[in-house]
Amino acid sequence: MKAVVLLCRHFSTAKPVQALVLSTQYTLLSGDACIDILDKYPDIKTLKKLHAKIIINQHLHSNPSIGLKLMRTYGACGQMVDTRHVFDEITNKNVVFFNVLIRSYVNNYLYYDALHVYKNMSVHGFDPDCYTYPCVLKACSGSNSLLVGLQIHCSVVKVGLDYNLFIGNGLVAMYGKCGCLKEARGVLDDMPSKDVVSWNSMVAGYAQNGRFDEALDVCREMKSLRIRPDADTMASLLPSVTNTSPENVLSVKEMFLKLDNKNLVSWNVMIAVYVNNSMPAEAVDLYLQMEVHGVEPNAISVASVLPACGDLSALLLGRKIHRYVERKNLQPNLRLENALVDMYAKCGSLTEARTVFDQMRCRDVVSWTSMISAYGMSGQGSDAVALFSKMLMSGLCPDSIAFVSVLSACSHAGLLEEGRYYFKIMTEQYKLVPRIEHFACLVDLLGRAGKVEEAYDLIKQMPMEPNERIWGSLVAACCIYSNMDIGILAADHIFHLAPNQSGYYVLLSNIYAKAGRWGDVKRVRTFMNSKGIKKMPGASVEMNDQVQIIALP
Repeated sequence: MKAVVLLCRHFSTAKPVQALVLSTQYTLLSGDACIDILDKYPDIKTLKKLHAKIIINQHLHSNPSIGLKLMRTYGACGQMVDTRHVFDEITNKNVVFFNVLIRSYVNNYLYYDALHVYKNMSVHGFDPDCYTYPCVLKACSGSNSLLVGLQIHCSVVKVGLDYNLFIGNGLVAMYGKCGCLKEARGVLDDMPSKDVVSWNSMVAGYAQNGRFDEALDVCREMKSLRIRPDADTMASLLPSVTNTSPENVLSVKEMFLKLDNKNLVSWNVMIAVYVNNSMPAEAVDLYLQMEVHGVEPNAISVASVLPACGDLSALLLGRKIHRYVERKNLQPNLRLENALVDMYAKCGSLTEARTVFDQMRCRDVVSWTSMISAYGMSGQGSDAVALFSKMLMSGLCPDSIAFVSVLSACSHAGLLEEGRYYFKIMTEQYKLVPRIEHFACLVDLLGRAGKVEEAYDLIKQMPMEPNERIWGSLVAACCIYSNMDIGILAADHIFHLAPNQSGYYVLLSNIYAKAGRWGDVKRVRTFMNSKGIKKMPGASVEMNDQVQIIALP
């Protein structure tokens, strides 16, 4: 779940605004002075003081323009209770006040409240206008309220506003977010005029529904119409650019390189694309280029690149980025801190991972899971189990990934009974349906404990087809415990699922060698040579703030 942080808008004029409010303490505060202060979006403390002065002045309190400005300013500060209170106290309302209230709710992600205000407009005798509908459609998108969106579309057509650019953009976005891509495309095609936002909304619709090829087709269509993609186009593509083809990643890279204005959003999206497609070296390289181009990374940039540092075991760079986080006061930030824990864990620095974890003001399941996984990867299964128990006592409900982490930790540490216990409570107490990752951990755990037959029986009872990882764990167990019959059966499955994985051939060769079947050993080695299969180890090395990937002979 994404953490939503509502931030008050702060400007460099904060101190002059405070001084202006204080200077009116012994003088009469004019309406123009109030509006001037509110237009500068003061901090919440200054705003409250000003509001108190307005309340005791009947002339100011009854001024609708001041009331409107108060609503906007409270809304910008995330103070929606105060925004609603000001709205309710205004006697001479018009449609503009309803629009401001709806927009404030939408900007603070309170979509259902926004829809409720919209539905009650007619009760107060007001009809929505061309400014109301785009905000309400955004509320429909945010809340996946397709039925309300359809009703709004009908209303828009009835009043002849269906050709309005902003309303059309809102309809495309709403239909796309709700999965109605045919309807979204129909609205786009019927729009008499379109801007880049119109096309980006259609791109986002396809991307959010995992239809990357169609999303790219829209980008190509934009190009044919001489509409240049922007950073928002790239951001719209991001949901579907995960574990995609190299050609698709290249298409996004070309779009990035051709941008006239590479803002921070575009850099962040490109880094995320690389990370999401297992290209950590490219992600790190791009992050380092930001400084060269004078682009200052923000919390999103850092949280995006830290997983790449972990994948490359680039501990020195990870520490440098951590110092940057502290210098720029980017904490507290839950996503960023989780990324730091994960990075240190992958780099094998448990002490630093635990330090970040212990200093976090708040933790979610991801925080605990990252730390549990860190202990598991380091073979400290008892510490992982203890931390998992502590998470349960904190009142957090473990998710499917948390159970993968603790089961994996049990597997690496040989904690057979603990692993069986957690698999049992996962299904019986927390009612989670086991996924293939859970079965893989349990098969590995049983295999390491010498329960080869039990592991094989579990595989046969799985509700899904086992993958090469599961069969590989069984082959490894058979090699250790010299179970030729099951080992050869498991190897046959592997060769069909992963015919080019050298490690599995080596395991099979070892099984034959243990049994003294040297002719079979020779046949496996000959087959590997004929297919050109060889183990190619690799490593990453940090030199002069650069991460180099090298192949080892």
